Amino acid sequence: MNSITVRQAVLTDLDDLVPLFDSYRQFYRQQSDPQAARDFLSARFNHGESVLFIAYLGDMPVGFTQLYPGFSSISLARTFILNDLFVAPEGRRQGVGTELLSAAIAYARELQAIRLTLSTEMTNETAQALYQTTGWKRDEQYFVYHYSL
Repeated sequence: MNSITVRQAVLTDLDDLVPLFDSYRQFYRQQSDPQAARDFLSARFNHGESVLFIAYLGDMPVGFTQLYPGFSSISLARTFILNDLFVAPEGRRQGVGTELLSAAIAYARELQAIRLTLSTEMTNETAQALYQTTGWKRDEQYFVYHYSL
């Protein structure tokens, strides 16, 4: 049995991250575009705009999560949006998603954030089950609205 390793990703991890990120986008019905995925992730690294964690099963990259920093004006504290979480088919049902979530939580705690927030499609019951079994609570107080530009 291969062991799961999760660590904070760095720019030199792009070759491992790009296929995962491209597959994640395809899961959400976007066209495959590895170069655009590379450019997007490179920009996040180069501008310090996000924090990524990458998961390996043995030496094979099998998942990632990406956090975007935010702040709560009401609480006067740091928050994070867990914007992306993906586990490749060969890494599923082996605890990779749980380990990625644990790494994100530990990172946010280390920086004294008060909250991590995520969203998923209403039909993504597999992800919802993972979130619920790892202690995430669905918001019952606020509606979320978007304004497309």
